[in-house]
Amino acid sequence: MNGVLLINKPKEFTSFDVVAVVRKYSGQRKIGHTGTLDPNATGVLPLLLGNATKAQDIVPNHDKEYIADFQLGKTTDTLDIWGQVLTESESHVSKMDLENTLEKFTGDILQIPPMYSAVQVNGKRLYDLARKGIEVEREKRKVTVYTLKLLSFDENSQRGKIKVACSKGTYIRTLIDDIGKALGTGAVMTALERTVACGYKIEDCVSLDEVKSLSEKGELESKIAPTESLFTDYPYVKVSDAQAKRFYNGGELDCTRTYLAKINPADETIFRVKDRGDNFLGLGIVKGQQLKIYKHF
Repeated sequence: MNGVLLINKPKEFTSFDVVAVVRKYSGQRKIGHTGTLDPNATGVLPLLLGNATKAQDIVPNHDKEYIADFQLGKTTDTLDIWGQVLTESESHVSKMDLENTLEKFTGDILQIPPMYSAVQVNGKRLYDLARKGIEVEREKRKVTVYTLKLLSFDENSQRGKIKVACSKGTYIRTLIDDIGKALGTGAVMTALERTVACGYKIEDCVSLDEVKSLSEKGELESKIAPTESLFTDYPYVKVSDAQAKRFYNGGELDCTRTYLAKINPADETIFRVKDRGDNFLGLGIVKGQQLKIYKHF
């Protein structure tokens, strides 16, 4: 099996756990994924099967969308409800004050990665240090929050729900913690669902129970999206049969003898290369007047 299997990751499963389950029911040993989800998080986890694992480091769209629940008036060492409580206080934030504060966290913002994260500092994972009670200085990172919308907020319980569309590397736990600091109350994340990842939506995902059922019926392959679907952000170019054979065998193509001659693309532009039958051959990159191989699948 080659392609992308979209899993709705259940709670209390690590991303590696999900890979192990799919490996069992698909019979495919070569499986990767495009972005880890914490065990307590749920939602979109694209798995790369077979030849699609070659795309793991070159997927162009890393933007994500989340729905997160939060609680004001509390902080923990992990920035979520599952950590050790550091502070608790009464919170009386109004919905209007909360919405005004959220506006300050859209666009390009700086975040400090949480200690309980997979970020490496001096070759060591932060969560390994955190478990030993060690806290180290972390550099701020620029991330982009495209939209931040308050879906609900109960002024009595000080609990609410937000929807966040953001760039790669954004920590929703940190975002909520920073919002709590701005409000002067503290805040923790209480639930997290990833609803969009790499352009794939939660509605397109299957559960692990469905994976098992489809496997038993011999229908699992019907749920695997083509590898090309990872690269729809790139334009495509169709080539002749002779050119397709040359590209397939590792040869570069003369741009002046393809459709690219009409559009004169800039150097370093990446294209999906397809044959006349619309079959995806791989990715090509423009170098001068040549379309060289960027990645074969």
